Amino acid sequence: MDRWKGRVALVTGASVGIGATIAKELVRYGMTEVGCARSLDKIQALAVECKNAGHSGVLIPMKCDLTNAEDIQSMFAIIKAQHKGVDVCINNAGLAHNEPLLSGKTSAWKNMLDDKIQVCYTFLCVKTVCQVRNDLNYNFSCFILFSGVFGGNVGVVKFMSLCEAAVKSLKNPELTTVETKEADVHIRFLSISPGIVETEFAHRFYSETPDKATATYSQLKPLEAIDVANAVVYVLSAPPHVQIGEMLLRPVEQQA
Repeated sequence: MDRWKGRVALVTGASVGIGATIAKELVRYGMTEVGCARSLDKIQALAVECKNAGHSGVLIPMKCDLTNAEDIQSMFAIIKAQHKGVDVCINNAGLAHNEPLLSGKTSAWKNMLDDKIQVCYTFLCVKTVCQVRNDLNYNFSCFILFSGVFGGNVGVVKFMSLCEAAVKSLKNPELTTVETKEADVHIRFLSISPGIVETEFAHRFYSETPDKATATYSQLKPLEAIDVANAVVYVLSAPPHVQIGEMLLRPVEQQA
């Protein structure tokens, strides 16, 4: 991880859960970390925590609504002006609604299928990062995409699984790599698909049925956010000539 010291990383959805843990780990390894989310106060508290821990890196809180293209473009403009650009981009933010296939609300389905957070913002981030990288001609850049493991098991959480399957196909790192190579932009792309991770996700997803949220994490030993963060560190630690395309993480007891 030494070559990443002082380099700039952007982590979306950095206010809680997996995003917050990844942000803390990259700061611990000496990176300049821009953490973005809608809840700025939570990232500010996290930045203070990192500073008090004496880590060599720094966490810079930034508010950004990832459903708004202007917000995204403004965020990247600020990062480029203040830090020249992004060396590592980790697209962690996402959304999900607990809406069944047969009785779910059409508006929620449309929200997940349109899924500006999962799909459109990802490609807008890819486009912006590649433009900046090309302008500066930097090497060792890395783009890490997150897609849920549920995309491979359509019976797990109903309609959400179908949406994640579509999202995963759109986030295929091989397809993205082909296009960036044609444009002579040298960035490594990776898709990480975590299984059940003990965060606040299930409690939000099952907000109307708290018992289901509790059962999600009690029926097996789930992953912890640090397990996913360690996977990110592993990918970044790989030599520049090594391409890790896709990574699947899940608890040992979780069914495929």
